[in-house]
Amino acid sequence: MKTMTTNRSLTVLLTALMLSGAMTACKSKKKAAAVAAPPSGETEIKVLCSGPEFFTDNKVFRANALGESMDQATAKKKALANARAQMASDINTQIKGVIDNYVNSREMNNREEVAERFEGLTREVVDQKLTGVRTICEKQVTVNATGNFKTYIAIELSAQDLLAAYNERLSNDERLRIDYDYEKFKETFEAEMNKLGGN
Repeated sequence: MKTMTTNRSLTVLLTALMLSGAMTACKSKKKAAAVAAPPSGETEIKVLCSGPEFFTDNKVFRANALGESMDQATAKKKALANARAQMASDINTQIKGVIDNYVNSREMNNREEVAERFEGLTREVVDQKLTGVRTICEKQVTVNATGNFKTYIAIELSAQDLLAAYNERLSNDERLRIDYDYEKFKETFEAEMNKLGGN
């Protein structure tokens, strides 16, 4: 009799555990669905060529953009131009931090003039290197309501390629060559890039 009662108790206990587990799983699914759904009256938009895998990190600069036009080729050109402009802006901001830290860490005469010269070279290097960016994502869609084409694009540029081009320009500049220390500049550049995180 005890065995039957024990078996029945075990069965009831296991059933209760399974039901509580199923109820918890249902609640978790409901919570996940509630979090994932956009508010009433709003529609979630999926932006192509976008997301964490398209963020700048300590190895590459990345940018993404959208171009729209009645002409398919023009939509692509606009997207590429917008992405390059975004990347140029991001690189200039990053290099400004590198220059400020580098110049402040060195014993240089007329720091302001040196910093201005560095920044002038930055624009030249960025303009030169942006022609060599690599497209890492490209998607085209049509907008049915207007008949326009939309191109989503993401591009990247190696941080090491940029550093090498920058080093070449700095090494060839007569006024900066006297005070320029590549190893120190590289160390400062890499420290700034590491703030962006890595793969």
